[in-house]
Amino acid sequence: MEDSPFRQWPWFLKGMRGIFSAPALVLMGAFVGFCGFAYESGIPLSQTVFMTAVVWALPAQLVLVGAMLAGASLPAAAIAVTLSSMRLMPMVAAFVPEIRTKSTPTWLLLVLSHFVAVTAWVFTMERLHLVPREGRLAFFAGFALTLTSANIVLVATLYSVVSYLPALLVGALFFLTPIYFLTSIWSSARSLEVYLALIVGLVLGPVFHSVSVDLGLLYAGLVGGTIAFGLERLINKWRKDKVAP
Repeated sequence: MEDSPFRQWPWFLKGMRGIFSAPALVLMGAFVGFCGFAYESGIPLSQTVFMTAVVWALPAQLVLVGAMLAGASLPAAAIAVTLSSMRLMPMVAAFVPEIRTKSTPTWLLLVLSHFVAVTAWVFTMERLHLVPREGRLAFFAGFALTLTSANIVLVATLYSVVSYLPALLVGALFFLTPIYFLTSIWSSARSLEVYLALIVGLVLGPVFHSVSVDLGLLYAGLVGGTIAFGLERLINKWRKDKVAP
């Protein structure tokens, strides 16, 4: 009875109200920037809307548009998008145990995992302690589905008029997302390795970008993550040794 859809419906509606939160509005602003980028790149309206619905995560959409502009083959573009989205796999692994119950069907978790991106993940994880376990899945579904639908409608509506917006404004909106990602992940971090990974990544990102524009982000993630993991182990070991008699 606890997992009855009728009992979870209020939590779905509360999740929907998250569309008026700062994270959702920031992401919608970033999608205005993506809409302008897709328009200037010559991506048709139908494909731009389709990408927003199916690819969903904004960085992966940018990678896909870049691959299309570079004339990459379909397998190459698919691999590039897959690599850019691998960062979401640990988020899904950490998120699912927080929202599932004993009676949650696996197929529903698989469907909703498509909507796990940074904004939806951070927004939900910051509020899960306020939601009973039986209502967490509905809460996430309400927010994620509403956010995705709102951005689909936004892109479809603005595609034909975005070219009339000032280029500086579109570019500024485009960069709202990475700024929000950094600040929200920092504020929601609960462990030392997250802070270390962010700091090391910010330092190594420009360095590896100068080495390789195409693979700089991947190199920074692999090397920076490894360094952050090693530093976290060393610091924790030093702390244990310090308190040991």
